[in-house]
Amino acid sequence: MLDQLEAEFPEHLPRPSNAPKALEGIRVVDFSHFIAGPLATMILADMGAEIIKIEAPGRGDDLRRYPPMHPDLKHGAPFLWTNRNKRSVAINLKSPEGLEIVRELIAKADVVIENFSTGVMERLGLDYERCRKIAPEIVYCSVSAYGRDGAFADRLGFDPIAQVESGFVSMNGYSDREGVRALSPVMDISTAMMASNAILGALMARERTGQGQGIEVSLFDTAVLMTGYAPLQHLFSGTGPERHGNTSPDTCPSGVFKAKDGAFYINCGNDKIFQRLMSQVLDRADLASAPAYATGPDRIRRRDELFAILGEAFAREPWSHWQARMRVAGVPCGRVRTVGEAIRSPEAKERAIVTRIPHPTAGWVPNVRSPIRYSHTPVADPVAAPAVGQHTEQVLSELLGYDRERLARLVESGVLGRSDGRTEHAQGQP
Repeated sequence: MLDQLEAEFPEHLPRPSNAPKALEGIRVVDFSHFIAGPLATMILADMGAEIIKIEAPGRGDDLRRYPPMHPDLKHGAPFLWTNRNKRSVAINLKSPEGLEIVRELIAKADVVIENFSTGVMERLGLDYERCRKIAPEIVYCSVSAYGRDGAFADRLGFDPIAQVESGFVSMNGYSDREGVRALSPVMDISTAMMASNAILGALMARERTGQGQGIEVSLFDTAVLMTGYAPLQHLFSGTGPERHGNTSPDTCPSGVFKAKDGAFYINCGNDKIFQRLMSQVLDRADLASAPAYATGPDRIRRRDELFAILGEAFAREPWSHWQARMRVAGVPCGRVRTVGEAIRSPEAKERAIVTRIPHPTAGWVPNVRSPIRYSHTPVADPVAAPAVGQHTEQVLSELLGYDRERLARLVESGVLGRSDGRTEHAQGQP
């Protein structure tokens, strides 16, 4: 289904084979699923950490079934996006033997991360206090909706719920209708970033003190942070942010304009940029120095008339004309693109953001590379997301010394999933 795209995206260029990795030697036992937890561990994997993804035999992470599905992968694009560079181990956590196996893995780990509903890890005997008895220096990260204690610890949470309850949705859209959510799971993504940062900080602290620690990151806390400086603006002014669509409440002119052949965005974040826009791009030095437009507040008060002047001027020429002039003048601008246009853009190609990486059954799959660029410890070469339980036997034989007979018995009894993703006694995870 991807064959027609092969000519559009280059093969991944491998990292230098002798270069070290930032997190080489760090092992993570990953109980997380969906997006926030798995994306956090993928960030660590890109840095070189070994990620052992614990999944339910047969079924695996529910994100595997998010569309569009690929017939050769047995999972969809969202799972592929957030699970590269991991090894999948399929273990039935409802069995005593399965729990004993994960305890053995935790004993050899540096980090544990989980995002089950509150109370699940305690019922399994895998909460922080009991894990630190297994591995005293463990870094243990819990990702939850509203925190692990308090009046709201039992609440489930997904990205759009965090968007609406944090006030984020109220800030976005147009003033004549309800606020709108971001389609991208921005709260999951930002929570993943916070979790990976927190884990890195805890690992650094352990280097200095020799002590591990528990970490808690909540989706709601992160979502409030993602409203930016709006909470402090509210506390200073007593009012809430208004929805301004594509214009900015703080700077002017900032917004979408139309050239002869399409829409683009400009952002005049200060007076000097406005002056360069008017004098060097539009040849209107008279407006650049006009007292009526001298400051940001002046321009905001006259936004409608200023936008009318700009709109009429921009409509006369194509985007290529205005882009060239604004680039020379130092005016921040960008064409309004679709996702497909963005990943095929000159900027994306220059940065090799989308490449092709090998896949054992599909031949190749696309990959969106990490934005992190290290000079001395380049990120790991991307390995496509695994099948359910793909590495079960490999991991347990390598790390725990299980022989073939023991592995076969555990697979037959339903404690472990088969390496092809099937299981004789498939049972759901907690």
